[in-house]
Amino acid sequence: MLPSQPLLHAAAFALAVLQALASDTFTAAVYEHAVILPDATDEPVSPDDALALMNKNMDVLEGAIKEAAQQGAHIIVTPEDGIYGWRFTRETIYPYLEDIPDPAVNWIPCTDPTRFAPAPVQERLSCMARNNSIYVVANIGDKKPCNSSDAGCPSDGRYQYNTDVVFDPEGKLVARYHKYNLFRRETQFNYPKEPEAVTFETPFGKFGIFTCFDILFREPAVVLVSELQVDTVLFPTAWMNVLPFLTAVEFHSAWAMGMGVNLLSANTHNISLAMTGDGLFTPEGPAAYHYDSGTEEGCLLLAELSARPRLSPTYPPAVNWSSFATSIKKFPGEKDTFLGAVRRDIFTFSELRRKAGNYTVCQGDLCCHLIYWMANKSKDEVYVLGAFDGLHGSLIKYHWQICTLLKCKSTDLNTCGQPVETAQTKFETFSLSGTFGTNYVFPEVLYSGVQLAPGEFEVLRDGRLKSKHGTSKPLVTATLFGRLYEKDLPHPLRTAP
Repeated sequence: MLPSQPLLHAAAFALAVLQALASDTFTAAVYEHAVILPDATDEPVSPDDALALMNKNMDVLEGAIKEAAQQGAHIIVTPEDGIYGWRFTRETIYPYLEDIPDPAVNWIPCTDPTRFAPAPVQERLSCMARNNSIYVVANIGDKKPCNSSDAGCPSDGRYQYNTDVVFDPEGKLVARYHKYNLFRRETQFNYPKEPEAVTFETPFGKFGIFTCFDILFREPAVVLVSELQVDTVLFPTAWMNVLPFLTAVEFHSAWAMGMGVNLLSANTHNISLAMTGDGLFTPEGPAAYHYDSGTEEGCLLLAELSARPRLSPTYPPAVNWSSFATSIKKFPGEKDTFLGAVRRDIFTFSELRRKAGNYTVCQGDLCCHLIYWMANKSKDEVYVLGAFDGLHGSLIKYHWQICTLLKCKSTDLNTCGQPVETAQTKFETFSLSGTFGTNYVFPEVLYSGVQLAPGEFEVLRDGRLKSKHGTSKPLVTATLFGRLYEKDLPHPLRTAP
């Protein structure tokens, strides 16, 4: 007699667990999704119409999930807004929301879809995970009723949350996270009353999860990594690229290196909004990444990662980010400076007028030191050393300390800090350091064409970001991003819902 389908599934799941336990690595996938968007409307659509749109997106995601599983992936992360898109008011998003229970209820929507309120999206995601024996991470919307006894209850009687869910290879809901740091345009959602630090154990390490804008703040990002010691962070995002610094692949790779964890970053893809760039990032650099501002295609990435990177023999040593920079005298050049804007942030810049040299630029409590030698200085290109020590952001303000070797957009110094994607000048060597007031510093090098530089630079234990292999590819920027979380201003919008 042939074994039943449940027995076959249980056997396959047990085998997958044993295989994962037998290895110090696991295979992860992220999918950059070109989201099918709803029509702009001021009136809510019917629940059936909302589900029809979500099913179109889930059709695409299901194809990516099946392909990832066939290639041996143990987990796949899909993007923020990947199932219903954006263009919503508080009222118009409501038909797209489901009531997502606490994972403690031990629920497999695929096999018990009627246990809670109608939840066709959770049911389908659960079945995608179960049918492919893979962890599935997705971003959807949660709704929670409230009443007048709750002083923070909105006037429409419900909370609405930007929410990540995780289903394990049996289809069980194992994690639910409500986004804590909403971007300024996310007025359709409520802020949770308290930040959530969501973790769950897998056969291949301890995982944490948060969403997009959360990565820039102490809660939950630093709490998960520094206090709860997760091995891997799951990161659904809808990231609008902002050159020269806050480009998705650039900053997400830098964050993974600075924090010493794996980051599985899945972005939405919409080139009209400069949304592209996802990757599988590790403490040693990117294992795989994708950046495409020219087409409308989605992209599936897979890579084998260390399950517990802190135990890996290649795990980078601890860095004292200010050690070198505070031990030396200032190099010449700090008097020959000018101010320039990177978006709204006013940097202090010094032009690199020679082919080789030593420079120092200071702003506030931060002094940035650079030692460099250009291999082929293009006459049509200008580079500067820049320092920024202050609050960033137009509404929600948080404190950066940034040291950067940066290509200007043109030979006009007034263009220094404006978006740049390409360069011709190569550097034989460079060494960048700063007197940072924090240990949370994120290093990255960006080459021409928005290309990362895995293996092409190193961070020394004394805080120097150095080139490794002689002549570089044409360089756009080498940057150290420091975050002084304790100097952030109080959040102007986050009040009790």
